[in-house]
Amino acid sequence: MYTPIPLAERLRPASLDDYIGQKHLVGEGAILRKAIDTGALPSMIFWGPPGVGKTTLANIIAHQLKRPFYGLSAINSGVKDIRDVIEKAKSQAFFGTNMPVLFIDEIHRFSKAQQDSLLGAVEKGQVTLIGATTENPSFEVISALLSRCQVYVLKGLEESDLADLLETACRKDDELKKKKITIRENEALIRLSGGDARKLLNAFELVINAIGGDEIEITNEAVLKHIQQNMALYDKAGEQHYDIISAFIKSIRGSDPNAGVYWLARMLEGGEDPLFIARRLVILASEDIGNANPTALVLASNCFQAVNMIGLPEGRIILSQCVTYLAASPKSNAAYMAINQASELVQRTGDLSVPLHIRNAPTRLMNEMGYGKDYRYSHDHSGNFAEYLPEGLSGTKLYDPGLNAREKELRDYLRKCWGDKYQY
Repeated sequence: MYTPIPLAERLRPASLDDYIGQKHLVGEGAILRKAIDTGALPSMIFWGPPGVGKTTLANIIAHQLKRPFYGLSAINSGVKDIRDVIEKAKSQAFFGTNMPVLFIDEIHRFSKAQQDSLLGAVEKGQVTLIGATTENPSFEVISALLSRCQVYVLKGLEESDLADLLETACRKDDELKKKKITIRENEALIRLSGGDARKLLNAFELVINAIGGDEIEITNEAVLKHIQQNMALYDKAGEQHYDIISAFIKSIRGSDPNAGVYWLARMLEGGEDPLFIARRLVILASEDIGNANPTALVLASNCFQAVNMIGLPEGRIILSQCVTYLAASPKSNAAYMAINQASELVQRTGDLSVPLHIRNAPTRLMNEMGYGKDYRYSHDHSGNFAEYLPEGLSGTKLYDPGLNAREKELRDYLRKCWGDKYQY
């Protein structure tokens, strides 16, 4: 059975002249463009959201520099696959060709052992590694490999880039040129894309096929109508990664355990990394529950460790337990708001001096200068409290406990210490 090539693939650019977006990297005089033009290409990590051109850019670089190109996906490649590809790359380099490019898609999904297996080839210059990731490489790529790579941040495409892409599709694609397509409105398509070029083109093609005929008019109403009717098809490639994780987090934050496990199942069935989900639960346990139920953070942390140890499929049960517990817990963002306000205060007031009485005095000179003098040891005072903010910030309240049962206890204690500062 014939399966047509998707529009996004048909329009994949083959040169930097056709590449849309990322002008800060590949525009005239930009840092990566200079490296490509001179051929002095470092190993690198492309970090950015889906559909911004990471894979395409890697292909263009190899093509423009006439280098052999090898690609692996971290989802279905093991250490043996990596070693086999490196051996092939080394053999080609031996016969005098340019240094091969090894592209690793979703490199954040590689285990430490898999990433370690890349080190030797990268360090010896046997391959130029280009890794693509949607996750912060500081957390997901081992330090030894990261130190040998230049990190380039790719941005979500701007509205003008996406609008140009739609016009380019109508003008250049052999299939679309057979039709008379008029784009009356593009706001709905651009909004649904979320800056993802692949998502935009898939939605565009879906709407065109749904409307049918040789004369097609694209309006916001038509887009919303047909996208809603075909949402399952639109979702099937997992391109709504960020939409679904957003729905997942909002469901738990909103104390809806049923929606929470539904979106959990959607992610797991779509092949999402269970450790990515578990990390988000650890963050949520502090950001949205906090001191309303301190056990939430303990459970979420244990969930991460257990899923890391057990893996799938059984790890889904542990994730489900954690999701339902967090969703059913009382909520508070007081700790989250406190650090936000404290950071804002620091940015506004600068590096205020630490008061002398709470400075450490490890040397005689510091002691003579008054470091630690008149320090108020909290355990010597009623209520075991004293204020330790810098001069000029006395009386500032950054942590404001929520009105849930657990934080009411904290507020009552703080009110005994600080009086009206912690009134209800």
